[in-house]
Amino acid sequence: MRLKTSHLKEPKHKELVSCVGWTTPDELYSCSDDHHIMKWNLLTSETTQVVKLPDDIYPIDLHWFPKNIGGKKQSQAESFVLTSSDGKFHLISKIGRVEKSVEAHCGAVLAGRWNYEGTALVTVGEDGQIKIWSKSGMLRSTLAQQGTPVYSVAWGPDSEKVLYTSGKQLIIKPLQPNAKVLQWKAHDGVILKLDWNSVNDLILSAGEDCKYKVWDSYSRLLYSSQPHDYPITSVAWAPDGELFAVGSFHTLRLCDKTGWSYALEKPNTGSIFNIAWSTDGTQIAGACGNGHVIFAHVVEQRWEWKNFEITLTKRRTMEVRNVVNDAVDLLEFRDRVIKASLNYGHLVVSTSLQCYVFSTKNWNTPLIFDLKEGTVSLILQAERHFLLIDGGGIYLYSYEGRLISSPKFPGMRTDVLNAQTVSLSNDTLAIKDKADEKVIYLFEALSGKPLGDGKPLTHKTEITEIALDQKGLTNERKIVFIDKNRDLYITSVKRFGKEQKIIKIGTMTHTLAWNDTSNILCGLQDTRFTVWYYPNTVYVDKDLLPKTLYEKDASEFSKNPQIVRFVGNQATIRRADGSLIHLNISPYPAILHEYVSSSKWEDAVRLCRFVKDQTMWACLAAMAVANKDMTTAEIAYASIGDIDKVQYINSIKELPSKESRMAHILLFSGNIQDAEMLLLQAGLIYQAIQVNINLYNWDRALELAVKHKTHVDTVLGYRQKFLEDFGKKETNKRFLQYAEGVSILWKLSPTFSKGQLAFCGHNLCKKHCSYIFALIQLWM
Repeated sequence: MRLKTSHLKEPKHKELVSCVGWTTPDELYSCSDDHHIMKWNLLTSETTQVVKLPDDIYPIDLHWFPKNIGGKKQSQAESFVLTSSDGKFHLISKIGRVEKSVEAHCGAVLAGRWNYEGTALVTVGEDGQIKIWSKSGMLRSTLAQQGTPVYSVAWGPDSEKVLYTSGKQLIIKPLQPNAKVLQWKAHDGVILKLDWNSVNDLILSAGEDCKYKVWDSYSRLLYSSQPHDYPITSVAWAPDGELFAVGSFHTLRLCDKTGWSYALEKPNTGSIFNIAWSTDGTQIAGACGNGHVIFAHVVEQRWEWKNFEITLTKRRTMEVRNVVNDAVDLLEFRDRVIKASLNYGHLVVSTSLQCYVFSTKNWNTPLIFDLKEGTVSLILQAERHFLLIDGGGIYLYSYEGRLISSPKFPGMRTDVLNAQTVSLSNDTLAIKDKADEKVIYLFEALSGKPLGDGKPLTHKTEITEIALDQKGLTNERKIVFIDKNRDLYITSVKRFGKEQKIIKIGTMTHTLAWNDTSNILCGLQDTRFTVWYYPNTVYVDKDLLPKTLYEKDASEFSKNPQIVRFVGNQATIRRADGSLIHLNISPYPAILHEYVSSSKWEDAVRLCRFVKDQTMWACLAAMAVANKDMTTAEIAYASIGDIDKVQYINSIKELPSKESRMAHILLFSGNIQDAEMLLLQAGLIYQAIQVNINLYNWDRALELAVKHKTHVDTVLGYRQKFLEDFGKKETNKRFLQYAEGVSILWKLSPTFSKGQLAFCGHNLCKKHCSYIFALIQLWM
């Protein structure tokens, strides 16, 4: 990826250009110390003067009023705020009419920014004050007072916090009066510029120490550049938060969100004082110290999938290369390419007006349909369909171009969604809520309706990343997520009216990815690269989970590596310096998944015997129990030496009734309530009571006995034996109540084998007493 820069031979402005701002992806306004505001049309290459400001107004900063207001999206911005050196800010219409000038600060107003809703404006100045204004320019509050000039300001993603500079410090101050203020030393020199992205929640800062840095919103340093030759005078995030641009003296740099540099340009521009990204994120404009306005287009983006490599060679042209036979195809588009995605045998490309869907089997005849909204911010693909997100909504399309659904939820903001907060599978769509980051909304892909009972999935702490598995049945669909403590959790998306069971399967997890062909999960945990060959093991046999993992030392990947993709048996990881590393994992677990999904249990056993790997046997054991195939489970557990579980499986196979066997398989997996429910539904009351006795759930055992008017004496007898073994006396009031007048006689019956005892209880109200003998296997 690189920048293709251009500027006019002769500058249109006579003095330095202080600020620039886009109205549409093809129209830009620039302001200069020559008091002129110019309009640049990139389609016609025309430059016209909008207005000449009074001679006492020297513009410093410009920000267009946001387009998204009250859910309605305007095609272009209609007005902007302009801050100036005379202590005022000016509200100016698109045609150049000054609607209002407001005395704001003592000394120059160094920056002004609208919040994302367009309901408030923040300004900062040389007097060190940070002020909040209404949309019409009325002062609401003075948020803070610093002793030094405040050079730059930005709103937080939720418009509830403001980030500003104070010398070498960065300060995040909430709008609420008594909320905690976060302040930290960010640079060794005065901080000149900052930016806070609403999509990835990351902060950029640049200063006179000639460095630019990337921070998270908790003030943790994620990246620090090497010192440049000159102070960094401008930084700006791309709208989708995947890239950012850095400007300095004769320098324009394009960087990944993790900090490493894609491209470095050395244009003859002087210092670049201000950088603005177009709304579609395809181009940059820079305000230059020598009067030029520099334009830069992002080109040579690359997409890879299996044996295909696709490169955006020009704004409207892509090159497709098949690395197997070196065949090359050129794809021409009518409009400039904004977003693209290559996966599952399809290339999806969005331009400013249309969407193109190519099959990797045929590049000549794409399916084309018009877009409702021009600027697509995200494309996600699943095997059967793909998702487009733009400023207007979320749209799910089939690969034939048919609109399948358009999910919605309360307070939905599509402009803050990215690949970490949205996940798509063949039957489910998951979206993390930005307003409450502990909540994940789940939708049926085909209907767009909320899944199950309509209630979202809720976690106890804020969630940072989510991912749905891609294969298997709808009822078994799983979602994994990382929370802000970097713990990794897994849960089922289908609840069937029960409480959601969220299980932790990893710690210190930085990044993750599901495999595209089987439900294998990989992730980076602290200094380890971990592969969960069968994450569902936690629902079957928790003790088995460590045996189903593959771990590799990840210290070679350096700090903050990211998993780019996990296709077939190859995981691709991008290091902090931007280099790609390909890791191959064993192909056998994926083959095992395939055999099990086709119920080819004999083939699965043969495969494990051939591979002779404990991890494979552990995976097979968990898969067999999950699919209720206890014969295969017995073989697998025997192979990994879990003899106690083999004996239990044998005892399950000897049980007389199908319901009883099913209940004990559920018990084996730890699903006690489900097992009890199954036994009660089948009328096996005694077995349900015995299950609770064996698990020392005494209150539940007595509750069932009383409710069904049977075996109360059995429960009392076991309780008495239990207390005698530990030398304790009964203190439970319910047991004392039902034990009145009951004598329990333990005796060895001549007709019973050794270790089997019988007892009888009587003199109890026949309403609750079972006046029978019971065969009971006791622990001795």
